[in-house]
Amino acid sequence: MRLVADPDTVQVGLIGTGIGPSLSPALHEREAAALGLDYRYTRFDLDALGVPPDDVGDLLARLRDAGLRGVNVTHPVKQRILAHLDALTADAAAIGAVNTVVFDEGRAVGHNTDWSGFAAARRDGLPGAGLAQVAVLGAGGAGAAAAHALLTDGAATVTVLDVDGTRAGDLAARLAATFGAGRSAAAPTTELPDVLAGADGLVHATPTGMAEHPGLPVAPVLLRPGLWVAEIVYRPLRTALLDAADAAGCPTLDGGLMAVHQAADALALFTGRRPDAARMRRHLQELVTEPGEDHRAG
Repeated sequence: MRLVADPDTVQVGLIGTGIGPSLSPALHEREAAALGLDYRYTRFDLDALGVPPDDVGDLLARLRDAGLRGVNVTHPVKQRILAHLDALTADAAAIGAVNTVVFDEGRAVGHNTDWSGFAAARRDGLPGAGLAQVAVLGAGGAGAAAAHALLTDGAATVTVLDVDGTRAGDLAARLAATFGAGRSAAAPTTELPDVLAGADGLVHATPTGMAEHPGLPVAPVLLRPGLWVAEIVYRPLRTALLDAADAAGCPTLDGGLMAVHQAADALALFTGRRPDAARMRRHLQELVTEPGEDHRAG
């Protein structure tokens, strides 16, 4: 890998594995062009580069030294990269994962725009949605970001459900450490019917419903008009869960808005310019419907 710094170009990138089909380069570059910026977004696929995930720190240092403004980070290094950063924002530290690294005067500073992206998406797409009790299905990085956003925005209680009970419990404990006891709980997925019976909303944060993982994560009988449903999956934008929720009369939110807002927040961190989220939403809709696209993004 050989990079040449160009002082007239904002150079950023994406680190992860299997990111060849990512939509992030096009999404970022289209919006940067609309803002009048000379902006280049490069994929750094660990598999293609022959870099083991545990060696991501060496790659990060090389990209910093090459003059990049920053990088987005995706699977499988959102947590591995923490040990190689000079600083974390408070939200990234609380969530325990980073998806954006900004190089600032030689320092690598970790941010998490997944949580702010979900928060903005929920406010835009589900205004006035009840937040007394919310269920988050999936305790991985996306679920952690969504739960953090919900509690930041005033949710009274968030219950995390996961097939791995230990992972759900660990996330609930981290949330309690940040937001106080009594505002987070953990439950096995077998308790989903009981949890949803008393919930205002459901956030789905597992891979089920993606093109490569088709299916329904929730039995349609558990969905009802008084329950709002937010989807993290956005590949495709319309999932089986959203179709079932619409049929049951639930207010719904697709995963595209979160994808757009997290990208907009990252682009703002890289450039100091505020992107137009509505325009980026149109960009995303065009990208996921273009022939040959497989609906992946970083």
